[in-house]
Formats: sequence, C-alpha cells, structure tokens
Amino acid sequence: MVTTSEIRALPPEPAAPARGRVPRTLRAIVLSAQLGSLACLLGGVPVPGAALLGGGLLLPVLLGSEALVWLRLRRRGLSRREAFARLVPERTARCMAHEARIMASLLRWAVRRPHGVDRADAVFPHARDQAALIFGLAFACVIETLAMSYLLADRPVVHTVFLVVDIYTVLFLFGLHAAAVTRPHVLADGVLRVRQAAHVDIRVPLDRIASIRRETRFTHDREDGELNLTVGAQTSLTLDLTEPVDAPRFFGAPRLVRVIRLHADDPKALYDAVTRARTAPARGAPASG
Repeated sequence: MVTTSEIRALPPEPAAPARGRVPRTLRAIVLSAQLGSLACLLGGVPVPGAALLGGGLLLPVLLGSEALVWLRLRRRGLSRREAFARLVPERTARCMAHEARIMASLLRWAVRRPHGVDRADAVFPHARDQAALIFGLAFACVIETLAMSYLLADRPVVHTVFLVVDIYTVLFLFGLHAAAVTRPHVLADGVLRVRQAAHVDIRVPLDRIASIRRETRFTHDREDGELNLTVGAQTSLTLDLTEPVDAPRFFGAPRLVRVIRLHADDPKALYDAVTRARTAPARGAPASG
C-alpha cells in the first residue's frame, strides 16, 4: 500500500516507460470503451449487452496487467514509492495525494485531531471567515441535487451518475473546509508553518522574516515573488522575507516568493507570537549582565 506521504514525495517521472506496448494499448482501449459506454448511457443510446460485457471483462484484465508490471518493478529492487512513480504520471499522483488529504481531513475534523500541531509553540486557526461561503455552496449543491433527482427521475442511469457527482461535490466542499480547520498555521522550533487547505504548506524560518505587519487587504494583484493566501477573499498579515522561500505550485513547479500575505482568525495573536519569537534570545544562550 502506498501512503499519502509517499505519493506526495514522488520523484520526477522517468523518461523510460514502465509498460510495454501491449499494456499501453490495452489501457487506451479500456479507457475509450468506458468513456464511450458512459456517453451512450447518458445520451440514452442503447448499448449492446455484448459490448457492456466486453468492457466489463477488459477492466480486470487491465488491472491484472498493471499488477504484473508492479510486481516486475518490485522484483527489480524498486521501492513501493519508486514503482508507483513508474506506473502513475507525476501530475496524476499529485492529484491523488491532494484528494487523499482532503478526505483524510474530513476524518480529522470529525475526531478533532489537527494535523502537524505536535510540539507546537502556538497554533493559529484561519478557517472561520470562509465557513459561511463553504456552507452556502454546500447548501446550493444539495438543492441542485434534489432538483436534478426530480428532473431525471425517469432516466435512472443519468440520475445515478449525477447523484454520485453531486454527493462527491458536497463531500469535497466540506473536505476543503475540514482541511483548513485541521491544518492551522503553526509556530514551532523557530519556524512558522504557513498553510492553506490541503495544497499549501510552507515552512518559513523566523530568521528569514525581515518584518511582519498587520494589514487587512481585500484586493490582491498577482505579482512575481508574492504569494497571497486569501481566506474569505482577505488577508490580514504580511510577511516580508530577507531571502526567498520556495512555495511550490500545485503540480510541484518551484515558485520563489519574498512576500507572503496570509490570514488568521486572530491576526494579533499570530503577530505577537512571531514578534516575540523573533526577538527572544536563542535557547541556551548566556544571559547578558
């Protein structure tokens, strides 16, 4: 089993493909067949039973071939992470890791277990001001689900497809909020860990913070070297750095930033904590006088 942390740390996809020509062709056929069947079902076009049976049989054959490739890579001495990277494109793996973090956040939210707060000097929630928007969108999705159920009552296949999509959309919205709730900003061991939902996690050493100031902004222009982590369309704190830190984009591309704007439910508490930590004497340093 490949863990979420292993998926997140996948190395770049190698140039040499792990599959031979037959598995790649089989994958293309299965994908085309599944998409074609779905399009026919949604359009009300009858699909021959033999075609459905053939598509259903091709899927386990494809999964079996992928398992054989996995075993072959493992026998060559590759780790689980390396074998997974050979089988799954890097962007696909990153999307899978993000979805896994979103769904795991729902469980953390339910049991009230925040992520990454062990041995923290201070924790700063930042999800409060987006709650109304998230819950409003979720309510609209529920109303849309009920309306589509009524309109598609006489088309059970299409109704089922839309029902699954709508339910997943609601779960995803709650997962986004849960990720923000369970992944607060954290100050620990001379590092400010700045986060947003399940896709931004930046560690800023305190000695790289040139200044921190409280300023509420509702408009943010995209500028090179700046990162705006808005919550409810606003930021309340600005960090100016002495040297850039890497804030990778969603698909892993590096992005160096020297200015970070973020939000916290209590910006004064975050400002005071960072100011005290920056000006406090180093641990173990001899006292003057």
